[in-house]
Amino acid sequence: MSLILKPIITEKMTDLGEKFNRYGFIVEKNASKNDIKNEVESIYGVKVEKIRTMIYAGKSKSRNTKSGIIKGRTSSFKKAIIDLSPDDSIDFYNNV
Repeated sequence: MSLILKPIITEKMTDLGEKFNRYGFIVEKNASKNDIKNEVESIYGVKVEKIRTMIYAGKSKSRNTKSGIIKGRTSSFKKAIIDLSPDDSIDFYNNV
């Protein structure tokens, strides 16, 4: 089973990828930095220099409907920001 759930493709992460060769991924909560590094290097064939991870807590959300207020919660997740060596890059858009 893969530890990497999906890449983060936003304007901010695309800009960081172009300027600083940084890429973001949503990963499993129990994944360690070494596990993430090995997974990225094996999948994309690149050399990882640095990894930063952060765990985001779920947020409480509510919305008004005809039948009243509906309260819920978003999912919590773990994010990994990966710095690659200067000569490597990842292209998420090659099959679009």
